[in-house]
Amino acid sequence: MRRLRRLAHLVIFCPFSKGLQGRLPGLRVKYVFLVWLGVFAGSWLAYVHYSSYAELCRGHICQVVICDQYRKGIISGSICQDLCNLHQVEWRTCLSSVPGQQVYSGLWQGKEVTIKCGIEESLDLKAGADTAPRRELVLFDKPTRGTSIKEFQEMTLSFLKANLGDLPSLPALVGQVLLVADFNKDHRVSLAEARSVWALLQRNDFLLLLSLQKGRASRLLGCCGDLYITEGAPHSSWPGAALPPLLRPLLPRALHGALQQWLGPAWPWRAKIAIGLLEFVEELFHGAYGTFYMCETTLANVGYTAKYDFRMADLQQVAPEAAVRRFLRGRHCERSSDCTYGRDCRAPCDTLLRQCKGDLVQPNLAKVCELLRDYLLPGAPAGLRGELGRQLRTCTTLSGLASQVEAHHSLVLSHLKTLLWKELSDTKYT
Repeated sequence: MRRLRRLAHLVIFCPFSKGLQGRLPGLRVKYVFLVWLGVFAGSWLAYVHYSSYAELCRGHICQVVICDQYRKGIISGSICQDLCNLHQVEWRTCLSSVPGQQVYSGLWQGKEVTIKCGIEESLDLKAGADTAPRRELVLFDKPTRGTSIKEFQEMTLSFLKANLGDLPSLPALVGQVLLVADFNKDHRVSLAEARSVWALLQRNDFLLLLSLQKGRASRLLGCCGDLYITEGAPHSSWPGAALPPLLRPLLPRALHGALQQWLGPAWPWRAKIAIGLLEFVEELFHGAYGTFYMCETTLANVGYTAKYDFRMADLQQVAPEAAVRRFLRGRHCERSSDCTYGRDCRAPCDTLLRQCKGDLVQPNLAKVCELLRDYLLPGAPAGLRGELGRQLRTCTTLSGLASQVEAHHSLVLSHLKTLLWKELSDTKYT
């Protein structure tokens, strides 16, 4: 009986066992390969993330260098004591996009803040003990000892003329710079205070922060050397900001509108943010301190507060007209792409003279309207969508030629703002 049972067991299970044994080597190879691939991909992603983080996020170097200069009496500032001695400025998440511009979220005096600090390209992680002296020589060397307050005023005025143009309003901006320089409010400007504010002026984003008057950027809270803090970073209007950085470039353009409706604010709030952006463009064109260009026009730079008021997320990408024209003047070119300042401030190339022309191809408003087509049309009220689409299309065709911009620019911008305000005026969102 036992022999019969064993025979039946062999008849029933042997064919299956033989087939399974035949497949096992292939299955083992596949599983080993998949595990190896997963380990390799995970290791590569971890290495890339660590390398990028180590390169982009060097706030600890910023703090060490700034505090070294403060303790030597070379620089000054309203937050130096809290930053270097009391350690009351808390550095949190790294928000840097380039190594030379360190940006962190932080906490100071119980408030969410953004910390910004520049690192010279020459400052390397391997620089070691030589770091602080090199930074002192490069950045905190002006004005020199013996400079009077009058000489410092003239020096500041010359700098502003070179960067913003020769404008009658500049003496008022010089007065504003001196007020910022007087960190301890003793109605005097010491050498350390003058060196600190001079270093801050070399930063384009800080210069824009002083030049823009209508609160379209986060408010300045304090400085130490060329490190300064502002109100906390605004919420991002870019739906891709909610995705991991590695997935953002893979996002199809067709999904932007859908993500905007799912992840972004309700349409009326988007309209309010858009009105603020249009007013910001208006200020750039008719500002007290000259004309400015937006040279990286993306939704990543469009932010908003808890009350849905527009805030420019990154002033580093806004450039004075004088700086752009100085860059383009006499520049050799073979094609129009050679005449590009920043990401998208482009001028035509004169192919006969092989030199860049002075006027930009697209004004700020035309580039902003291209953004607003993707930002406002999805989810717009049915009765508004047709007219809004027509006005945005008209806006995107604006020329950058100076002779055509003034009247047409103002008219198109006014029509857009009026259309959006009219739609919002009868809703609860006002």
